Amino acid sequence: MDALLTPALGTVVWATVAFLVVMFLLRKFAWGPILSALKDREESIANALNEADRARSEMAALNADNERLLQEARLERDTMMREGRDMADRLVADAKAKAKAEAAREAEIARQTIATERKAAVAELKAEVAKLSVAIAEQLVRSELSQDDKQKELVTKLIDESPLN
Repeated sequence: MDALLTPALGTVVWATVAFLVVMFLLRKFAWGPILSALKDREESIANALNEADRARSEMAALNADNERLLQEARLERDTMMREGRDMADRLVADAKAKAKAEAAREAEIARQTIATERKAAVAELKAEVAKLSVAIAEQLVRSELSQDDKQKELVTKLIDESPLN
């Protein structure tokens, strides 16, 4: 059995030596670069995750800024619309006030014109009445004074009624 054990023991020893040599060579030439590549890959993944987090943070900040700008734009739009409505209301009110003032001025001018024309018509009517009265009185006096005795009677009456007496 010793003869059987010796070759098997030699094979085990040589297999162990070969395994250790392969292990040493793998560690020297393969494990270092593989571990280095794994470490580089791990670092690049960590950097990519950090970049993604930073990009996500920037996107959140940009979204917040966009929302703030949108809110400001809405407020500005609302303010401009309110100012536009107020301006339109003022313009309408001013136009109404001007129209009322113009109508009042026109009405006053019309009243003054009517009053002036009325005064002129009354004066003309008085003048016509005076002319007519004078004409009638003239005709009456002519007919009354056409006789001598009536003329003497009128003169006497006027003298008696005069305040000089």
